[in-house]
Amino acid sequence: MAAATTQSPPYYTASNGRPVSNPVSSQRLGRNGPVLLQDFHLIDLLAHFDRERIPERVVHAKGSGAFGEFEVTDDVTDVTSADFLSQIGKKTPIAIRFSTVGGEKGSADTARDPRGFAIKFYTEEGNFDMVMNDTPVFFIRDGVKFPTLIHSQKRNPQTNLKDATSFWDFISGNQESAHQIMQLFSDRGTPASWRYMNAYSAHTFKFTKTDGTWCYMKLHFLADLKFKTLTNDEAMHLYKANPDWNTQDLFNAIDKSNYPSWTMYCQTLTPEQAQNFRWNIFDVTKVWPHSEVPLRCMGKMTLNRNPQNYFAEIEQIAFAPSHLVPGIEPSADPMLQARLFSYADSQRHRLGVNYQQLPVNKPLHVYAPWQRDGPSAINGNYGPAPNYQSSLQPVEYKPAAELIEHEEWVGKAMRNIWEATDEDFVQPGMLWKVLGKQPGQQDNFMYNVAVFLSGAVEDVRKRTYGMFRRVDEELGRRIEEETERRVEEPEKDEIVEGILKKLED
Repeated sequence: MAAATTQSPPYYTASNGRPVSNPVSSQRLGRNGPVLLQDFHLIDLLAHFDRERIPERVVHAKGSGAFGEFEVTDDVTDVTSADFLSQIGKKTPIAIRFSTVGGEKGSADTARDPRGFAIKFYTEEGNFDMVMNDTPVFFIRDGVKFPTLIHSQKRNPQTNLKDATSFWDFISGNQESAHQIMQLFSDRGTPASWRYMNAYSAHTFKFTKTDGTWCYMKLHFLADLKFKTLTNDEAMHLYKANPDWNTQDLFNAIDKSNYPSWTMYCQTLTPEQAQNFRWNIFDVTKVWPHSEVPLRCMGKMTLNRNPQNYFAEIEQIAFAPSHLVPGIEPSADPMLQARLFSYADSQRHRLGVNYQQLPVNKPLHVYAPWQRDGPSAINGNYGPAPNYQSSLQPVEYKPAAELIEHEEWVGKAMRNIWEATDEDFVQPGMLWKVLGKQPGQQDNFMYNVAVFLSGAVEDVRKRTYGMFRRVDEELGRRIEEETERRVEEPEKDEIVEGILKKLED
């Protein structure tokens, strides 16, 4: 029997590779003298420590993620030529990052907030990112409003506190948000955990084929564990007891081989169907009712591996809806068009222009020799290859199903003032009726709104009541009654009251 062999542990070095004999002691003059500037290990360690945080994501800062695979279960080659969807049984590695939207990196992941659900498919024809939320609609439909939307949900610039007035001031002043508010302030706004959460593209994209045919589409990812939610009080309890509840739940489940999975569906409309559809298919504040546009199954994705290093694999992962593959294209959805620029640009700022060279972001196959230099070029910088379209070393071009001449737009340059109309309250009203068929859900919705809205100033509260009356007259009336009752008789936290009394004594 052969003797067992043991591998020696690596020896410790400074960043330049020089061995360090005692890394926990600085060079000094004598036993009690000053530290020497020549101690490179000390300076190197502190200098790196000062720079080891990268800029926090402006939105979706708090998040967690994992890795797994997507498998095609149903034939969809009649609507798209995307290679990773080309045959039943085909598998593609994936990475997913879950997140809240408005909170900082250290905030609670059980807060009432939209949930981000971003998937990176590492396909043979490039990385495909589907950057989604857990609601099928969004607050606004014009990207020019996005910065102010996020600002209204961040901290007050004077007090640095969360501000109910600014949130509801924006919402009541941009009432196309009503549908998203109906989603967010129902119990759907506090999913039980990442594993029980659905996800939706919300935006309209396009499926294309090499023969020139195409259709509009939306994607849905429905949790196989079935969608489950928390009440406001349950979510607040977890908020206080364990602000990392969702992060811990996901990691522990995968660690115990309880692999979460989702089934992927699509909705499709031909150009002719879209032309005659009641709802503007480029309006991300609207859904396509399943009764009119049924779901079509595509495949299943499963998470089966936790990250080995959070910073390298989750903090540095970078998603952008502009990361598409042949067979899938963006639509004229104005909010999507803004995100096509903003997301990739934020990653260039956060991680550097070469962010797609990082291992977690690197495509399976990439050759882009015209993109050179810049900070942190870690791919060899393409060596001596020309960095222009050279006749001396030509580059092969692979035909792809993209930019097919299937749309023609004619019009004048203009600012489209897309104000809220009565049509914007039809689907929110339908959702209010759906909540009425689920025991306790209408009451929960009014409670959730009133708790937060009672902290806003009077003018904003009144404008918000008017918005809810446009959804349903009874809804607006009941929210006003419950909110004003809380304004007149605010609930007191006995523990906080005791602390305040102790400070005054």
